[in-house]
Amino acid sequence: MSMRTRAGKKISLTNYEELLAVPTIEGASDIPLDQLHEFKGHPFHVVDDEAMDELVESIKAKGVLSPAIARKRPEGGFELISGHRRTHAARRAGLDKIPVFVKDYSDDEAVCIMVDSNIQRERILPSEKAFALKMKMDAMRKQGSRQDLTSRQNDGKLNSRTNKTSRQNGKKLTSGFVGQEFGMSSRQVDRYIRLTHLLPELLLLVDQEKIKVTNAVEISFLSVDVQKQVLAYIKNGHSLTKNKIMQLRNCDTDTTDSAEVDKILHGQTKQVEIRQIVLTNRELGKYFPNQVTEKEIKRQIIHLLDEWKARGVRV
Repeated sequence: MSMRTRAGKKISLTNYEELLAVPTIEGASDIPLDQLHEFKGHPFHVVDDEAMDELVESIKAKGVLSPAIARKRPEGGFELISGHRRTHAARRAGLDKIPVFVKDYSDDEAVCIMVDSNIQRERILPSEKAFALKMKMDAMRKQGSRQDLTSRQNDGKLNSRTNKTSRQNGKKLTSGFVGQEFGMSSRQVDRYIRLTHLLPELLLLVDQEKIKVTNAVEISFLSVDVQKQVLAYIKNGHSLTKNKIMQLRNCDTDTTDSAEVDKILHGQTKQVEIRQIVLTNRELGKYFPNQVTEKEIKRQIIHLLDEWKARGVRV
């Protein structure tokens, strides 16, 4: 990737961060707005809020100063990778074209750039973060052990870490890598991605802060039929407690009927019975070093059990 300055000297652009930081629009093409199409599966909402109004006024006064990024579509036109808000604001401002860097990115590279250029917004909904992280995770898994789609400038820093963790399974390696890019733990990444298993109506309630993210993660493990009953229960004005969610998880099997779920939701069952499993230090020592705390051991065991259940394993 390169472009020329006024003096004719080539500047090498190795990644999308550098593209977004270019102080001029030289090298960009003016593309008609009707030829720019939204990225397929774009998880981020373009909202006409106060921030958008300010962007529209800025574009009216100064034009689009930072070019969008797009790639050609086989069926014609261009697919936006970065710049959905700028494109929308330009339409509102009355422009008929905007500057765009047209690049030849693969599907996986385009996904990673699209996510990276949007996920650090000041305001982002849980649903947006959930689907964005899932899209990037899926793109990186397709690349196998490659971790250089959008962070080639960090290769030297990553080599030792990647080699050290290459023996881990692909899921943990990728979620940890994605988490480090965005200041999140591997567990946080996995839990946000769990939200994509919610019914759309339940996920909307999470965005509206009517369901806590922590509770929504637990609800995401329930079957579709049970989630539908949970949705109806909440819509009828009831509050879903953590205790009821855990009761639902404990009873949710292939043979669970709606009457049983209804009894749990309306408090007609006993509280969740607490069971204690005792493991000796010798037994735990095979899996956890002595310096690992009991709290961390419990957290890791529960996390592994969640993954186990998510894969459909039945006792």
